[in-house]
Amino acid sequence: MKLHILSVSLLSALAANSAYAQSTGTTSMGTVEVRSSRGQLTANEVLTSVDVLGAEDIEDKNVSQSWELLGLMPGMQLTETRQGAESGKVSFRAFNGEGYLNAIKTLIDGVPSNVNSGNQRFIDMLFPLEIDYIEVVRGTNDPRYGLHNIGGNINFGTRQGGEYTDIRLNYGSFDTRGAQVAMGREHGDFSQNYFVGVLASDGYRDHGSSEKYSIGGKWFYGSLEDGMRIGLTARAYHHEADEPGFMTAEELLAERRNSDLRNRNDGDDRDMQQAALHMDLGLGEGLVLGSKLYYNRYEDDRRVTFSDLPTGNAPRQRRMWDEKHAGLLATLTWAASDMLTLEGGVNYEQQDNHYRRERFNYAEPTDFDGVPARIQNDDTHTFDNWGAYVQAIYQPLDALKIVPAYRVDRFDGNTRLLGGIRAPLQDYGTIGQPKLSVVYALTPHTNAYANWGRTFQVLTGATAPAYMTPGQASMRPSTNTGVEAGIKFSPFDGVQARVALWQQDAENEVSNMPATGTTVVLGKTRRRGVDMQVDARLGERWTVWASHAYQEAKIERDGRAAGLSLEGREVAATPRYISNLGIDFRATDALTFGLQGRAQGDYYLEEQNVAGKFGGFAVVDLSAKYQINPRLSLDMQVKNATGREYVYAWYDSFFWEQAQPMFSPSSGRTVFIGVTLKL
Repeated sequence: MKLHILSVSLLSALAANSAYAQSTGTTSMGTVEVRSSRGQLTANEVLTSVDVLGAEDIEDKNVSQSWELLGLMPGMQLTETRQGAESGKVSFRAFNGEGYLNAIKTLIDGVPSNVNSGNQRFIDMLFPLEIDYIEVVRGTNDPRYGLHNIGGNINFGTRQGGEYTDIRLNYGSFDTRGAQVAMGREHGDFSQNYFVGVLASDGYRDHGSSEKYSIGGKWFYGSLEDGMRIGLTARAYHHEADEPGFMTAEELLAERRNSDLRNRNDGDDRDMQQAALHMDLGLGEGLVLGSKLYYNRYEDDRRVTFSDLPTGNAPRQRRMWDEKHAGLLATLTWAASDMLTLEGGVNYEQQDNHYRRERFNYAEPTDFDGVPARIQNDDTHTFDNWGAYVQAIYQPLDALKIVPAYRVDRFDGNTRLLGGIRAPLQDYGTIGQPKLSVVYALTPHTNAYANWGRTFQVLTGATAPAYMTPGQASMRPSTNTGVEAGIKFSPFDGVQARVALWQQDAENEVSNMPATGTTVVLGKTRRRGVDMQVDARLGERWTVWASHAYQEAKIERDGRAAGLSLEGREVAATPRYISNLGIDFRATDALTFGLQGRAQGDYYLEEQNVAGKFGGFAVVDLSAKYQINPRLSLDMQVKNATGREYVYAWYDSFFWEQAQPMFSPSSGRTVFIGVTLKL
């Protein structure tokens, strides 16, 4: 496995400054194609911590959903729920993927791609062969985005332009079969790209079958060199999946591949569409305007049973979402001189969302098409966001760069609930977010840097406290203030490393899950940690890379009465460490072997920290690839080669008197073979 990771902690040079200044901008791990831009700033030119995973290490990976690809990257926590279409998500910097605080902004080709709650479900539309790169930005000092950009952001860039026809077929454990076709054509200033993907599997557990389909296209004309580039991107996705359900400890011990009768009718039908118009204009020497007009549609019908207690209608639910998001992003960039670049941006997003939740009496099995015992939600709500930012990149010396920035966001909206209740969104006012980054190149191979910035959390969902229903008190947005300092260096030829210390403090943080109407004010929290990464090329055949993220998230102050306080407790579902290790060996020009290890620590399941710690694992994946000829290759991947039995765990509190941990087991050792043909 040859890993292409670009680790960028500082901004790269915008123009032809000295080689000394440019060396302060990047640290690469593995072989990387450094991408440059004309005019508009890229994430690599924003002074923060950035990792980029390139297409060569994405296209032949066997994953059930594309968020799993981020497990190749440093410091990524994968929340592997493995419940049909609700398969999991990714998080970092001591934020978790439980759904209570979705702190990672997600984009596809620069288009915002979170659902209202902040969940990352639009990632599922993508297949590996369609992806050109994945770019992860950590920290609080990126001013480009506001909503959901609490701990950072992830952008999935898909292939654009080129002349290719790529076909990939794969087969593996549990009768998993997949097919992908990607095609690109380019003639003069006109380029077009198409993609079709299908993946089906019987699943590791009983009642775990899944089928999904995705289709996409991109059409672009013109170039910035000629003053204008316009384009259209569009994709659609459909997924039908059974859900095997979460298991009690006793059920897990008895038979981890079983699905209890209570879950026999659980499942999910999910449809998503995305379309965007892109336009870039060269307005003059060093002046570029970029804009995107987009539309997202998310429809989901999930039938789910959470608890094993055969009573009541709390644990058996049908949840239906219908969300329509439309928005605009515009950015104006001016390269004023070799020393100064200025950028300003605005965004607007309007959401029209509907959420319906039906509850059914417990019976084994039940039919979700019957009459529900009660309708808990039948909500329609709007959620509007206006944002704007300015930032400057100032380089008074070749070795010194300073990046100040400031962002503001405002929100508005209304909700309509059962019983004719109408209410406005919380009035958060104007949310200001100052940011500052500084980098100094000590030598051509050593950089010291520091950054500081503020982000925010606002509540989502259709009900109180997000909306001001009668009797609801007003709430301030929770601001997150982060600081980071680090050093990047290359002690020897072929070896590059980075060490970073970071801390992020939140005021009035809220644990909020709109799907369940669960809201808990955590109060003041502190997240902090250290990130370490190293990449070493050992001769012509060996590459070794490793990363280790040590982190903690604690509740510092909550204002609760004595005996109820959570002060000093750890935030739920946050492991203390996340580690990666990779070894690539090119045996011959045609044959390559790879090993990747991932490890994660245990975590508490709830804020009281009394239900025990779960979720730790250490797994090893193996791979081999044989290039038969320049167009045809064969590969084999063995995931979890040692057969480690680990679980995802959460806390079932539908019945507080019998609350208990619930589990979703890993799939054990799996084997996949694939063939890739490049015409």
